[in-house]
Amino acid sequence: MLAVDDPINMKKIKASRRSMGMNYAIREVTVPAAAAKAAGVDLLDLNIGDPNKWDFETPEYFKATLRAAVDETDNGYGDSQGNLDLREAIVDREYEKHGIHITSGDVYVTAGVSEAINVMMGTLIEPGDEILVPGPGYPSYAQYINFYEGRTVPYRQIEEEDWRPDVDMIRKRITDRTKAMIIINPNNPTGAVYDEKTIREMGDLAAEFDIPLISDEIYDKIVMEGDYFSASQLPDDIPRVIFNGFSKVNLMPGWRMGYMYFMDERGLMDEVREGLMKQFRARICPNVPCQAAARASLQGPQEYIAEMNRKLKERADFSYRRLNEIDRISTRRVKGAFYMFPSIDLRDTPWRTDKDFVLDLIREEGVVVVHGSGFCSEFGQDHFRTITLPPMETLEEAYDRLERFLKHHAS
Repeated sequence: MLAVDDPINMKKIKASRRSMGMNYAIREVTVPAAAAKAAGVDLLDLNIGDPNKWDFETPEYFKATLRAAVDETDNGYGDSQGNLDLREAIVDREYEKHGIHITSGDVYVTAGVSEAINVMMGTLIEPGDEILVPGPGYPSYAQYINFYEGRTVPYRQIEEEDWRPDVDMIRKRITDRTKAMIIINPNNPTGAVYDEKTIREMGDLAAEFDIPLISDEIYDKIVMEGDYFSASQLPDDIPRVIFNGFSKVNLMPGWRMGYMYFMDERGLMDEVREGLMKQFRARICPNVPCQAAARASLQGPQEYIAEMNRKLKERADFSYRRLNEIDRISTRRVKGAFYMFPSIDLRDTPWRTDKDFVLDLIREEGVVVVHGSGFCSEFGQDHFRTITLPPMETLEEAYDRLERFLKHHAS
């Protein structure tokens, strides 16, 4: 009989292949960053899109509503689909933003958009099924597609055309295993905002092939240039699911509140909705007090959004100018959200990949950005993602360090 405390003979319990295959690039860089900090390097964390880590503050009336909700509700379970009063507030808000008509029955409240991605991929995918995703794109989509043994099929966003989706490539990459097409607009990681023509062309493909169009619109009120066109405004015959949430525009990232709603006049996704609800019943319900605060954030004063956008535009404009001044760096102008995706010329440098570049930048200068290949191995290489959230002095310091780093290694 083996001794249970014998480390040599002890049988190790293995994690599943699915779980060990997950690799979330945005937080992956926190490991070398922690090591650099322990070695005494002063860090500038430009890797995570969390406005509350900088000079953006959750409005007080959101917080007051949450405090009151804890005292005034029974703190018991809520509706598995999300409490009705919040779903009705979402219906009103989506009409106000986009002039669209949905019902509370079309809305599902989630623990952030991350849960919406997880549950939707778990509902749609059988092993070998394919999902079209923007390349580069938010890595949670690829992670959950792979977790459910699907296949991520990236489509190119054309950098030279302000990261416009390559609609011709999307058509060529549709197969009989394609289960959905993902849009992220405004885009993470590029800061692009897709124009109406492009969204309509993608909608036409979805209608032609009866493929659900899943549009992630969590940054829809953070737009600095041009008008915003939501996929919810497409014709009724196009099957759509819209993802949104409260982490970014509503400055509530840690509260983990999100939602999705279906627009499916022909009923193509009736079984998908049934599968979703089976999962939502199993998770019991979303956070009940936070739902009260989320509702207040939709129904109360919205002036803080204009001030947030003003600061973000100023910082994005500065970042665009300053980064393009640095030798070997080139970037497109941000039109929405709070990310930039600069390219880095790695020719005749010590770095074989963008990840090598990022890891050395963290170790030597403490500037924590994310390697572009972590957002798409096919269309994200030789880039990195940074954020435009920090105050000007922090951005200036980060770019000065970046420039010094490149001059030292690649002059």
